[in-house]
Amino acid sequence: MFRPLVPLIERGAMALDRFFSRALHSRRARGRLSILSYCGWGSPEAVELTGRVVLPRTLRPPQNADPRWRNFGNIVRRLLSREISGVEVHGTLAGAEASSVSDEDGFFTLKFVLPPSGLALWPLDIGWHTAELTIPGREGVSKATVQVIDDRRCAYGVISDLDDTVIQSDVTSVGRMLFTVLTGNARTRSPFPGVGALYRALVRHASTAVPAAGTPTPPAKLRNPVFYVSSSPWNFFDLLWQFLEYRRIPLGPLFLRNWGADLLGGHATYKLAVIERIFTAYPRLRFVLAGDSGEHDPEIYAEVVRKFPGRVLGIYIRDVSQGQEHDRVLGLREELSRLGVDMVLARDSFAAASHAMALGLITPGELRSVAQSVEKSLHLKVLPF
Repeated sequence: MFRPLVPLIERGAMALDRFFSRALHSRRARGRLSILSYCGWGSPEAVELTGRVVLPRTLRPPQNADPRWRNFGNIVRRLLSREISGVEVHGTLAGAEASSVSDEDGFFTLKFVLPPSGLALWPLDIGWHTAELTIPGREGVSKATVQVIDDRRCAYGVISDLDDTVIQSDVTSVGRMLFTVLTGNARTRSPFPGVGALYRALVRHASTAVPAAGTPTPPAKLRNPVFYVSSSPWNFFDLLWQFLEYRRIPLGPLFLRNWGADLLGGHATYKLAVIERIFTAYPRLRFVLAGDSGEHDPEIYAEVVRKFPGRVLGIYIRDVSQGQEHDRVLGLREELSRLGVDMVLARDSFAAASHAMALGLITPGELRSVAQSVEKSLHLKVLPF
């Protein structure tokens, strides 16, 4: 009934957002500017780094004992970001340079590419690097983290959702979800039992894992990359990054959404487009996909399998819908099975880890670590030994 009105609502919201932004940005630009940098990603030959120019806000480091009212206040401060458009940002990464201008929402994207031969620091080694960001004419340097991935030297990659896949968010209940998200912080939010142990196992190379055809055998200690794709707003980047660090869940590039009118767009369309970018950026890499049954992850991942045949090793769907979506997921599972891909619908991380071990993606010892983590959290026995 209201579907034809959605495009009109989206356009109206975007126009209203642009109107207020233009009115405020010229005044804000005269203040002290801050660069919020997100985790960059790319290959040894090219790296992309996204960030935002804003007026700074001071947030106290999160503590376990922080009261809910303080957490709620910090969430509000994050959401009420004071972004600034039209600001030039200059970046330097291992001798390469890039520049960009912030858009109407304060976002900028720096693209570092392989410079002419003769610069010894390029191509970049795989792993983590630090970029330096500055605003010409202003004092101060911002540090940015960048992960460089070589798809010729990894066994596989992991693409994961966050809410109700890694972090307990109760997305199937709007009321519980809002209470959890708005009154928690990076230390009080809870991961699902065993998820940290499972992801740590997946990013470590298992010698029995089979790389894509024509790919050199990766070194034994090479780290497999993990990418997090979520519909949470970029305003929550620091909270999510701190959560992953605190819970010892492997870090990797986060792909989030612009708070505001962009959130009115379709979740599935956005998420599929991001995953397609990752698959295209690393054409030799195969992937494990992890999500939950609360939204559209099963359908999105099924479409990925259809679009990229032979590139998906397995799909792990956390069952958070209490059986309400079983028929829908099981129907997709039968279709994917005919395409040679298993979709595992599981209530806990141990079931996913068992399947990963059967594929040779993790070792029996790593499976035991996941089982011990689940047992410790749930106070039950999941292994008979």
